[in-house]
Amino acid sequence: KRRETNMVIKILRIEQVTGQTGLSRSSVYKQMRLGLFPKVIKLTARSSGWKESEVQGWIQDRLEESRRTQGSRDENIAS
Repeated sequence: KRRETNMVIKILRIEQVTGQTGLSRSSVYKQMRLGLFPKVIKLTARSSGWKESEVQGWIQDRLEESRRTQGSRDENIAS
């Protein structure tokens, strides 16, 4: 049974995913195989997509991780 929500779920195709993340197509699939990227949603026998919210969450995580890493490097330089 499907839950009814007011939320709009947007599905991104690979071209949109690579455009938003800056990753190549092969890097997206490699990161996914390694469990480091959101899993693909099979739409039909020959098409797949990703939930936009999951891709955006992945991008946000990379930004936060980069800022944490950059902050600790800046502290080491200042020491």
